[in-house]
Amino acid sequence: MSATDPQSAFTFLSQGALIREFTVAGLNIVQSFPEAKFYKTHNDVYLGETIGRTTNRVKGAKIENLNGRTYKLAVNDGDNPNSLHGGARGWGKQDFEGPQPVNRNGKEGVQFRYLSKDGEEAYPGTVECFVWYTAGMEDGKTVLEVEYQVELVGDECEESVVGVTNHSYFQVNPGAPTTEGTVVTLGTDNYLELDAHQVPTGNITLFPSIPPAGVSFTLGPTEPTIDDCFVIDTAAPTSCPLDTRNLPVHMLANISHPNTGLHLEIHSTEPAFQFYTGDGLYIPEAETDDGVKIPSRGKRSGIAIEPSRYVNCAGREDWRGMCRLRKGELWGARSVYRAWKE
Repeated sequence: MSATDPQSAFTFLSQGALIREFTVAGLNIVQSFPEAKFYKTHNDVYLGETIGRTTNRVKGAKIENLNGRTYKLAVNDGDNPNSLHGGARGWGKQDFEGPQPVNRNGKEGVQFRYLSKDGEEAYPGTVECFVWYTAGMEDGKTVLEVEYQVELVGDECEESVVGVTNHSYFQVNPGAPTTEGTVVTLGTDNYLELDAHQVPTGNITLFPSIPPAGVSFTLGPTEPTIDDCFVIDTAAPTSCPLDTRNLPVHMLANISHPNTGLHLEIHSTEPAFQFYTGDGLYIPEAETDDGVKIPSRGKRSGIAIEPSRYVNCAGREDWRGMCRLRKGELWGARSVYRAWKE
């Protein structure tokens, strides 16, 4: 899919409706594989995937008092007793229908659809998910807009929980082994304080090791180390609509690198976002069908920026309004990625 500039283009895969290439000025700014098969065999780190049925962590891998019962989920969060990114085989590992070419809101785009059956990864209710990607150029910038919509279409239960995001790893110094030297500006310095198992305590406070919101900082070889949920809307548990698509977008993060002059700015209607410096990232070596070896990629080789609701909103009844989906309702979200080269 082209953004109308021959040096700017996007490619996607039906697996996970994932982003395989995000090309700006002829350079791909997402970590990727040259062959589709590697997304099934070498992608434990969710490269480019659409994450669902929930995002991030569910505390203790269980959801209590939903449809009057408790749902036990897959425990797949390393040493932590949580469920991560929708379970052992979340939506990023599933094959979507698509890409189907569409014209959405006057822009060239593609549509993906996935029907998640009742009981998949132990989540209740059959839900239908649509993912739309639209591309364009605005003021010389390459723009990718991502829109999600989920509906409870089955009759198995009265309610479910939903969260969807994209898990691309961005590298605005393509070809470099790490993101060292990347300049970062975040749209907030509020974050969800974590307990010993990487689950929010419920407190929202200032992140301790970065400058205030709007002030840039530079990633070093090992510091700062960040894998945290930053909060744009501190009132979201009571004010966030289930479908945020009609809300104004807010700037989540801007990243750039002086070696390339590449910039990426991410905006979203979502009230929070996970920012991950990739310190646990490891992508194993691979070999293509024609014998070309792809070197392994290690920690801090990409940055994940994941627009979302609050982490563990599915597991907390006082936050569940952000993600509880009932019959007749739509869950929705919209994010805009703008990239350019100086």
